[in-house]
Parts: sequence; C-alpha cells; structure tokens
Amino acid sequence: MSSSVTITDIRRARERFDPDIVRETPVERSRSLSEMSGADVRLKMEHLQRTGSFKTRGASNKLAQIVDAGDAERVVAASAGNHAQGVALAASNAGISSTVVMPEDAPQAKVDATRGYGAEVVLHGREFQGAVAHARDLAEEPGSVFVHAYDDPAIVAGQGTLGLELAEQVPDLDTVIVPIGGGGLIGGIATALASVAPEVRVVGVQAEDAATVPDSLDKGEPVDREHTRTIADGIATGGVADLTYDLIERHVDDVVTVSDDEIAHAILTLLQRAKQLVEGAGAASVAGLLSGRIDVADETAVPLLCGGNIDMSMLDTVLEHAMTDRDQLLRLRVRIEDEPGELSALSTVLADRGANVRHVRHDRAVEDLRVGEAYLVFEVAAAGREHAGQLIDAIRDRGYEVTRIN
Repeated sequence: MSSSVTITDIRRARERFDPDIVRETPVERSRSLSEMSGADVRLKMEHLQRTGSFKTRGASNKLAQIVDAGDAERVVAASAGNHAQGVALAASNAGISSTVVMPEDAPQAKVDATRGYGAEVVLHGREFQGAVAHARDLAEEPGSVFVHAYDDPAIVAGQGTLGLELAEQVPDLDTVIVPIGGGGLIGGIATALASVAPEVRVVGVQAEDAATVPDSLDKGEPVDREHTRTIADGIATGGVADLTYDLIERHVDDVVTVSDDEIAHAILTLLQRAKQLVEGAGAASVAGLLSGRIDVADETAVPLLCGGNIDMSMLDTVLEHAMTDRDQLLRLRVRIEDEPGELSALSTVLADRGANVRHVRHDRAVEDLRVGEAYLVFEVAAAGREHAGQLIDAIRDRGYEVTRIN
C-alpha cells in the first residue's frame, strides 16, 4: 500500500480503541537519565501496554476496520513477536480467528504469549521477510485478510496515536526518540506531531546490523537488508515500506544507529536506574539518548520504551555482556601447582575481598603448562572496575600468575 496517513486517520483510530485493550501509558521523569544526558528526560512507558508493546494500537485499529467491513473470518499476520501479540489480542477481542507466522528463531516468550492471546502460531523461515511471504500465501485462503506489521495506513494510524498522547502529556516536549524497525511507529508519531506540535523534533534510532533507513534516505527510496542480526529482534525487519519511507522522509528530523553493546548497556541502565525491564527494541531509544549522537542538552526529551517482551535467555545474555563490560563479571585464569589446597587458598583470597565465585574449573591439558601445573579458571562477580583491580592484585600478591580472559 502506498496511500498516506493523515491526522484525521490518527484521531479516528484513537476513537476506535477499546480501553480494555489499548491503554494510555504513563510518562515518568528519569532523574538518572537526565543527569547522564544533560536533558530533562521523561520515559514514555509504552512497554506497559497489555501485550507489552505499542503494536496493540495499530492492530486494534486495523481489526476494528476489518470488523466494520464484515468480509473476513480470519486474519493472518507475520511478526517476530510484538505485532503477533497485538493482532492475536485484537482478533480475539473482535471474535475473529488469527494465524501468525513467526520466524523459527523467534523468542519463545513471544511465541507462548501469542498463543496465549488466542492465535495459531506457524513457525517459518529464519528472517522476518520470509515469514511475511509465507503469511501472504496463507492469507490467499478464502475469508482471510493479511495484516501487515507496518505497510498499512490503518496500522500506522493506530501507532500514530502515541504522538497525540505525547503532545498532551508532555506539552514542553522538545525531542522524541523513537526506535525504527519497519517505520510504522515513527511514521505515525511523526505524522501526528507534525500536525499538533510541529516544533517537536523527531529522531529515529536503528540497530547498526539492521539499519536500513540511513541507506534508504541516502538513496532516495527504500533499501532492504536480506540478513539482520541484533539483540533488538523487534526492530529487525530488514527494511521499510514505501508508505513508511515517505512518512519518515517528510516528517522525521534525524536517524541515528546504535550498536548491540549500546543497546545492552541501555537495557541494564533502565533496569538499574529506572527499575524498568524492556527488550532490545524498547531500549534502543535510550541507547540513542546515551550515545551522544543526539544533542539534547537542556531539552525536554522523551525516549519511547516501545516494548517489554524480552526473552529470559536473552536477558541473561544481555546482563552477562553488560556486567562484563562494567567489570562486574570477571573470568580469571590463575596458574597453579596442581596440588591439594590450591583451590581453597585462592577461593579464600577472593572471599576475603568480598568477591563471589560463580564458577570454577581446572584446565590441565594446556600446551604451555609444565608437568604438575594447572590453570584454575574462575568466574567472579565483582562490584566494578576498582574492585576487579583489587582482586587481581591480591592474587598476584600471593605469588600467582593471573590473567583476565574476558
């Protein structure tokens, strides 16, 4: 679809919402993020939607229009997870069956939640675009309607209701920071703000290994990326549509990219400082805020926390990576004489300095060891950089050769 979206479409979408399905999410000031960025930072808590994501807005608007038309018995969608849940919930609420195609490696938490909202889930392909193609095939069956995640004016208009909320909740808003996947969210928000608060700057954020918008803007048309790899699976769409590209080109002021390391750091920062647990896509806006690539000094800035559906295995991976980066998780290799008591002696050195040993193993079959030697490899929880240095110094002071290996 290439037709555009207007402020009237967005206002009508808001009127269609069932408040039991789509809620107005709160905005909360973050003192910590304000101090880190030099801005007055307000967090838009869209991850507190019933499905944990803004996708419920677009899906609800689209399903309401399908019901009004009265020509569908089933809706079919493709999604990495958040659109899937939005469609499943909206379809169940409307009394229509739903089938959602998800990539084979979609987070299990999102698969389970989608089924929990009443959808039939089909796992197909390794990339989002492959799931889309299969979903379109399924939607060829009589009585079925395909519901695209972003290439649909009704979906974009539903997401655009967030722009109306922001203008009302934060009247002194200077900059809104929005994650970009397929562009439906930022396209809708930017369209709404262009009408009701044109002075507000709209900045998009993409994950580096899924960033198609900067190349698209440079080329002057949508550019796809066949393979995407990022912890922000919710925005790894591999491209934008003509519809969303046009809205971005017209109404979005800037687009920046962030690394997975920066996204992981943002997830941990939000958890520690704001007490909010979000997924990679939801943290991308805060990663952009903290990257220094968006000048928000002395402004009122709102990063949009667009999703909170993080898989627990991904959370474990992110936390381990972020803790390593902050010197709160160390892997230390210590060369020892392979004799009784060495493990106990080293454990005592670490315990006396307040370190918790999480794992330990002996390595004996290593080429550079002499007969009768071994390596002890410790995984140690530390308080931070200063404490990590103290632990390494303490081991060396006891006469051991120690190397940090992470």
